[in-house]
Amino acid sequence: MLKNKLLPTLFALAVSLSSHSQILKLDAIIDSIKTSHPVVKMYENEIRSMDEAAKGAKSWMPPEFSSGFWMVPYNTNLWKKGDMGATGMGQYMLGGQQMFPNKKKQNADAAYMNAMSSVEKEKKNASLNELIYDAKQSYYEWIILKKKLAILEQNEKLLDFMIKNAEIRYKNGLEKISAYYKAKAALGNVQNMRLMYENDIKEKRIRINTVMGRNAMTAFDIDTTYQLQDYSSVVFDSTLFYTNRSDLKAIDKDISLTWLKQETERQSLKPQFGVRYEHMFGFGGFPMQYTLMGMMKLPLTKWSSKMNKANIESLKWKASALQSQKEMMLNEYSGMAYGMRNELELKKKQLRLYDENIIPALRNNYKTMQLGYEQNTEELFMLYDAWETLYMIQLEHTELLNKLLQLQVTLERLMEKK
Repeated sequence: MLKNKLLPTLFALAVSLSSHSQILKLDAIIDSIKTSHPVVKMYENEIRSMDEAAKGAKSWMPPEFSSGFWMVPYNTNLWKKGDMGATGMGQYMLGGQQMFPNKKKQNADAAYMNAMSSVEKEKKNASLNELIYDAKQSYYEWIILKKKLAILEQNEKLLDFMIKNAEIRYKNGLEKISAYYKAKAALGNVQNMRLMYENDIKEKRIRINTVMGRNAMTAFDIDTTYQLQDYSSVVFDSTLFYTNRSDLKAIDKDISLTWLKQETERQSLKPQFGVRYEHMFGFGGFPMQYTLMGMMKLPLTKWSSKMNKANIESLKWKASALQSQKEMMLNEYSGMAYGMRNELELKKKQLRLYDENIIPALRNNYKTMQLGYEQNTEELFMLYDAWETLYMIQLEHTELLNKLLQLQVTLERLMEKK
């Protein structure tokens, strides 16, 4: 019986220890996303598929073979050699033909097909960028939640002190009961918020596990260190975004693909040559014969070149549309980045005010009230009021830090900072 009770206890202890032992840093999470998320395999397989298809760009058209009767009379008696020595009529033919590829057309097709996977490579980078910054967002939100839990724990102790002290004073007739009940209700509210924050942490853990491509319920904790970046001197111009952003690079690759495709259409207008050979076996002494002929396709003719010429014109306008799209996105990114940086600097200044002025003043106010309360010169409701103000400002401070970190993540996502 003791053994049966001991095993579950040991198992629970082992699980508890293992869940607390794994602390992941942000870099480790990002590395895991880059290697384990299914989107990586999806794009790599798509890229491999295109690269494999490109290997056949310079193949020839398949040869064509034919076999059958050639100019054979329905009357089978005429197939035979005549009594007077006349040869029979009809032949059995074997034939084959082969078109020779245009070397320039092959080179154009090969260049186009080899370049197709370059677009998918940039799309893979863009998708990874979104996943990484989703994980960053959840990671920083988790840090803020842990800070809020620390504030709750600290304030839970302060409220517990107020309640116990008020109970003693009330018994001795030194305290009014109204402020006591407010403190009791506040303690319940703090405990309720603790449950909410702990549940939010579980959601962040599930989200990060998901983007890491592993079991959503895998237990781990995070390193709570973070760094506020300084982007005050960064110039958000075309050079920065063209260098970093994968979606803009993908559009560039699309434009290059458009010109390469246009070249394949031009080469399709060039003549194509081939050869045809046929050998005939004659019936009834009819001599064997052969045919050897050259062939040429003429796509330059007016009625056969319409589609290629239309495609060439269409691709020209498609390239112009892609260029305009790229310029539009660049202009939008630049405006968004400057707006975010402006808000980021504002949040930093506000945070500095909280750290240097507001919170220290309110903390000193609370300490003064607590000292007065302990010396019976202040009442509980005044101490409670001082605590409540400090508590709310502490939560406002962490929420401001949360907005600042999320804004930093959004700006880095926009910059696609590596």
